[in-house]
Amino acid sequence: MDNPRLTLNVSDAAKVLGISRGLAYQMVREGKLPAIRFGKRLVVPKWAIEHLLQEPQPLNPTPAGSSSDILGKMQNANETG
Repeated sequence: MDNPRLTLNVSDAAKVLGISRGLAYQMVREGKLPAIRFGKRLVVPKWAIEHLLQEPQPLNPTPAGSSSDILGKMQNANETG
């Protein structure tokens, strides 16, 4: 009986996504990559990988207070003052 696995360990999920193992674990910690803990094992459901790849992500997200945000404020200050 052929029974396909429904989950991957974090290292295998990283390989599928083409990212480093460390980044995959970071994404799990930040809640960006869903994972399930079974005792000491941490596994990523295959549906979570498919969902992640189907979700549109901004190419260059700019968090508040970033350098480009600060530069924009500096330029506005120079134009008004």
